[in-house]
Amino acid sequence: MRIVVIANPASSRGGGLKGRQRLVDALDRAVSAETDCSYSIVETTTRGVAVRTGKFVEGSGAALAHQAALEGADVVAAAGGDGTVGEVANGLIGTETAMAVLPMGTGNDFARTLGIGTDLDLAARTLVSGDCQLIDVGRVVHGGNFVNVAGCGFDAEVAARINHGFRRLRGTSAYIAAVLQTLVSFHPAAIELEVDGVRHNAKVMLCAIANAKTYGGGMRIAPGAQLDDGLFDLVLVGDASKTEFLRAFPSVFKGTHITHPKVTIFRAKSIAIRSASPLPTLADGEEIGTTPVEFEIVPKALTVMVPRKSSIG
Repeated sequence: MRIVVIANPASSRGGGLKGRQRLVDALDRAVSAETDCSYSIVETTTRGVAVRTGKFVEGSGAALAHQAALEGADVVAAAGGDGTVGEVANGLIGTETAMAVLPMGTGNDFARTLGIGTDLDLAARTLVSGDCQLIDVGRVVHGGNFVNVAGCGFDAEVAARINHGFRRLRGTSAYIAAVLQTLVSFHPAAIELEVDGVRHNAKVMLCAIANAKTYGGGMRIAPGAQLDDGLFDLVLVGDASKTEFLRAFPSVFKGTHITHPKVTIFRAKSIAIRSASPLPTLADGEEIGTTPVEFEIVPKALTVMVPRKSSIG
């Protein structure tokens, strides 16, 4: 089996580069237990924009993953955070090559959904000897694809703050700090939604379009989402006071926020969002522009490696 690892040295605010030896050690342990298995590591040299544009920039995760697939790699692994995962996924959609995830980023949310979490040794074993699973992907109309969660409003502003600041914080701590800072000046926005062709008007704090369960370093924004059901889980958090929002915020880490009266959930194949004033939008933790924006589910478009049942108990 031929494995290509796409490593993002800029992931986790430079932690990806510092963790290279830890990555190599985990891969060596996993590969040593298998016969006829080899791996190579290729580092990205530029930040990709595939989720935003659908285009593969030379030296990006998408371009390197696509080239590896064309050259016959059996598995391409994304060694980085959710942005790296999304970029590599864009390069593999439409190929027969499977994607694996080696969690070395800030949030590692897609790895959580796969049952890997932040366990690098489990991730390496899954890469070498896990099971294959076909999953859905989300398509940004007139753009690229995402595998985890897209959204607009409050969560997109939080992501922008994380991407451009909080250099000393990682994971959940970075997200909580960004949430508190964003909340100071944020105001709910009026949006028009088209959900599988049906129009809705709402005033919302945030609008999350979920293919997977978590984002923001473990926030279970869509606890009922399934990677292979052919549907998005659309989670709307309505117009809430800052005090009410702060009181309810901790419940998102357990996924119990969905019972709150200000939370509405739809399941749909296509979602369009419009607003009077442009709202920032994101997908897989990356800023992709502003509203208006449209999303479509693409069923079973990507093969991913998941832990064997015996690996996770």
